[in-house]
Amino acid sequence: MKFIRHLIVNLITAVAVIIALSMLTVAYSDRVHPTTFHYIGCLGMTLPLFVAMNILSLLVLLTVKWKRAWIPLAGFVLAYVPIRTFLPLNIDREPPEGCIKLITYNVCGYTGNGKYDNGLDTVTTYITAFDADIVCLQEDMSVKGKPLERWQELYPYNDTVHVSSNEKYVNAIGIHTRYPILKKERIEYESKTNGSMAYFLLVGSDTVIVVNNHMESTHLTVNDRKRYKEVIDGNTDKKTVKEDAHLLIGKLSDGMALRAPQAEAVHQFVESHMQYPIIVCGDFNDTPISYVRHTMAKGMTDCFMERGCGPGLSYNQKGFHFRIDHIFCSPQLTPYKCIVDSKMDASDHYPMLCWLKMTDKP
Repeated sequence: MKFIRHLIVNLITAVAVIIALSMLTVAYSDRVHPTTFHYIGCLGMTLPLFVAMNILSLLVLLTVKWKRAWIPLAGFVLAYVPIRTFLPLNIDREPPEGCIKLITYNVCGYTGNGKYDNGLDTVTTYITAFDADIVCLQEDMSVKGKPLERWQELYPYNDTVHVSSNEKYVNAIGIHTRYPILKKERIEYESKTNGSMAYFLLVGSDTVIVVNNHMESTHLTVNDRKRYKEVIDGNTDKKTVKEDAHLLIGKLSDGMALRAPQAEAVHQFVESHMQYPIIVCGDFNDTPISYVRHTMAKGMTDCFMERGCGPGLSYNQKGFHFRIDHIFCSPQLTPYKCIVDSKMDASDHYPMLCWLKMTDKP
């Protein structure tokens, strides 16, 4: 019996080591370029699963051999930063006076999820209530010019750029703001349907750059998303589950490989303009543990990581519940509050709201 117990404890220990090492591999998978190892970029999406397994491993070791509980604990210590990136737990506090109130929101062409007859009115009413200083929208497509006319009623400075070169897919990103737009510049990278625009805004006597992004989609079809939901729920045919999973992982990996150089182009622009206060925001179509998010965070503050609380799930359709919308700011700016408002359900995304204040005079 003593031999059997010893064997079981060693087996549990070995499993705990494997789980801890696997969690660390997943946690730092965002350091690997998606084009180098094609499928590794998808690992970041599974971090909650490995965190849960490591917690279970800790509880089991505390029960059978508490002296070896250091193994999962060491895993948590080493993976602290990625875990905090995925699931920040910050105490909410009221922002001080003089903050810039910014909102980034993929409005899905104002058609949203079909819950509202007039998506434009729903979105503009919500943003008016928030009283934002800067509104960055993705899929800000006008319907016979009406959205642009409506925004001109609400904000003195507006600009919408159609970024798609694909005739079958219309896409636009827009900015609506209280601050004068001194100039705008498109950040060049390869994409048929998406893009990034840098706006130079006059905020008081300072120039603040706001980079609004809508990076490459995964281009999953409605049927792909349905199959993904079925795989997650375990409702797919056992004979086709491997085929379905391989197809979905392949498409997700392809999207990550396309977004990598796009994020690098935006990061290069930011690095060459660091003399200005800079806000980078938008729909990045990538999770907190991804090469895209890791690249954008270099030299910048991830506002939700620093001031948000919880997973901040900003995309809400067909089982794809992830934070793929992000806000970053340069060292001259300090975020005081950042939230994802899941009550605003006029789109397949939830809006991300942030309060920022100039703390270092440019």
